Amino acid sequence: MTDQAEVFDVIVIGAGPVGLNAAARAVRGGLTAAVIEERLAGGECEYYACIPSKALLWPMALAAEVNRMPGLELRGPIDTAAVLARRDETVSHLDDSHNVSWVKNLPATFVRGHGRLAGPRRVEVTAPDGGSRGLRARHAVVVATGSDPAIPDVPGLQQARPWTNREATEVQQVPKRLVAIGGGPVACEMSQALHSLGALATTVLVREDRLLARTEPFAGEMLVKSFQDNGIDVRLNRSAVRVERPVPGGPVTVHTDDGAQVDADGLQAEVVDDSMRATGIPDGWLYAVGDANGRNLLTHMGKYQARVCGDVIAARAKGLPDDAPGMRDTADGRGAPQVIFTEPQVCMVGRTESQARADGFPIRAVEYDIGTVAGAEVRGVGYTGRAKLVVDEDRRVLLGATFVAPDIDDLLHSATIAVNAEVPLDQLWHAVPPFPTVSEVWLRLLEEYGL
Repeated sequence: MTDQAEVFDVIVIGAGPVGLNAAARAVRGGLTAAVIEERLAGGECEYYACIPSKALLWPMALAAEVNRMPGLELRGPIDTAAVLARRDETVSHLDDSHNVSWVKNLPATFVRGHGRLAGPRRVEVTAPDGGSRGLRARHAVVVATGSDPAIPDVPGLQQARPWTNREATEVQQVPKRLVAIGGGPVACEMSQALHSLGALATTVLVREDRLLARTEPFAGEMLVKSFQDNGIDVRLNRSAVRVERPVPGGPVTVHTDDGAQVDADGLQAEVVDDSMRATGIPDGWLYAVGDANGRNLLTHMGKYQARVCGDVIAARAKGLPDDAPGMRDTADGRGAPQVIFTEPQVCMVGRTESQARADGFPIRAVEYDIGTVAGAEVRGVGYTGRAKLVVDEDRRVLLGATFVAPDIDDLLHSATIAVNAEVPLDQLWHAVPPFPTVSEVWLRLLEEYGL
């Protein structure tokens, strides 16, 4: 790279939602910025993860809700072609021009190509045509490159060309037979979505003894029941040991550790501090946000980190103190909110009971049947769910909360506020939930605790 490099105050590598937020906050703080992206501006979340997966999941959830209400039962299957067409609309038909325009209107400079660190505050960009372009940052380089799916080290799996979230959310033809390896959020969401759209023989292989192993145990148990009730074959404590696909594009056979086999159809298709600055870097010019720092691989948490990061860079560039409220990442440490958009939904924030005990907190946990709340009873026949609070007994504040029920995601933000703001239970008692809503479960949980 020569000294003729273009100079910006901040260079952001990656134009996903995290990189875009970092650039926007830096520009809002009076700095110039360049944003580099090799693929689609908008990132994995917009085109191959959060947005398209929800476009595939909402019809399933809505159909389940309608079928719980007498008089509104569906008379036929979901129109798969219509759902896929709507999915294509939500991802702008994989056209990122609107995001490129958004960057330019910040205003910031958009650079198409592969960016790599080429020295302190220096980035080299290889353009799609093979040309190179040198950039230099006056103040900071932000790495917001996201992450790629990890494929398990199972003999034959890589050669069988398995689907990751990209192929699953971009699906154009739903396979009749589907095997999901793993019981985490992506496996659960996409197994259920594709099953509802026509994957009649759907099998989920889970090496743990439950789905969603990082959640409260009842969440995985309720989800297993929902899967089984809808014809999904869930095999717990089972691992894939070998995968065979003799003909490219042909059927796939998955061999499991109990000697069984399952067939599926084949279709073509670094450490940072609490300001997101990389530690151990002289002059502190390098920052990492989102999946790149490994703290919380969730879009909303990456965007939060990016806002903190952009504000801190702008403050430091002006010589201002950067220890003011809002200039440090506190949410990652207290627990990130997460929604798994299955049917029922699994919503959680903060620590589970087992995590809180492992961290040494003096805790008490309380649970309540969401289905017995008046607001739930009017939602239809068979509306069931479970809620749990984990309380720090010494400080009488919430350490975590979990809600499992249909269409319960909007209840999570109130729990996120309570956990992150450390609202005392005695004060939370006076936050009266409206009647009749499902949020009345808050009152019942606090009564279970003894308030």
